[in-house]
Amino acid sequence: MQVKILIVEDDPDMAEMLFDLVEAEGWTPFVARSAEEATAFLARDIVHLILLDHNLPGASGRTFAQRVRSSMDVGIIMVTAAGSSAERVLGLETAADDYIVKPFEPIELAARMKAVLRRSIQVPKPDRLPDLAPATSSLQLGAWTIDLKRRLAVCEGHPGKTLTGAEFTLLELLAETPNLPVARAQILERLGSGTERYVDRNVDVLVLRLRRKIEENPELPRYIKTRRGRGYVLEAPRHETER
Repeated sequence: MQVKILIVEDDPDMAEMLFDLVEAEGWTPFVARSAEEATAFLARDIVHLILLDHNLPGASGRTFAQRVRSSMDVGIIMVTAAGSSAERVLGLETAADDYIVKPFEPIELAARMKAVLRRSIQVPKPDRLPDLAPATSSLQLGAWTIDLKRRLAVCEGHPGKTLTGAEFTLLELLAETPNLPVARAQILERLGSGTERYVDRNVDVLVLRLRRKIEENPELPRYIKTRRGRGYVLEAPRHETER
């Protein structure tokens, strides 16, 4: 499969370096100099991952990421010089799957790209052992119909609303053991996070993003609940779970 990476970067030297890095990994790179150029590109082509500069002319990288996330499911890595914790967490909470702060080592960015691609590209999965099979084949969570076998999520009345690859993987993991808590370490392992960057706080951010999409009131979640000291649990009422 041809993996397409869109680089949204206005600095020519940085764009060239990222282009060479993507090409060296065997992927196909494309470059847009602004959010407007990137929007036009996405209107005519599909990509699997976006490397997105935070500081762009016109619309900011964060604004563009939010716009993209509202209309399509694609991996997004924010490439930013803003290194404060507040900036990083805000970027993750709004739209990005990951971030990396300039200057960075190319090998680290390549590893992060591979991790996001593993979560966002739907590939055939090996057969699981019977005791690890999902307890349900589909879920009905409020307005959402979740098909775990086909990895499809549809929100009634909002056809353009969708789940990211990481959000779906989290929900899939929780659905394997409904009503039983799943530890953060298990979630990190399933997401394929192999760097020190992925810590418990980022699991919390991912859960928050999923709650904001699925829960009617994310502050008082009905389905995805916290078990202090134990992790997170999917509590789906029996009549809303198709077995």
